[in-house]
Amino acid sequence: MKQKTSVTLSADIVARLKQAARRGESRSATVERLLRERLGEEAARQRHAREVEQINRHADALNAEAADVLAYQGDV
Repeated sequence: MKQKTSVTLSADIVARLKQAARRGESRSATVERLLRERLGEEAARQRHAREVEQINRHADALNAEAADVLAYQGDV
């Protein structure tokens, strides 16, 4: 379901919006497509940041476990 909204944009943004439009794409469709792309990128960035934070939070324990395993291995 679509909702109508009003947004006031600077002239330079409207010009760039026209350049970003695909052939036959309305201004509304262009804005929606660009917002979906950018919001998807932001969601991926946030997901990545959470994953890195989780890895870092457990890094000491994981590194200690890896060192323990390697201590049992002999020279090859």
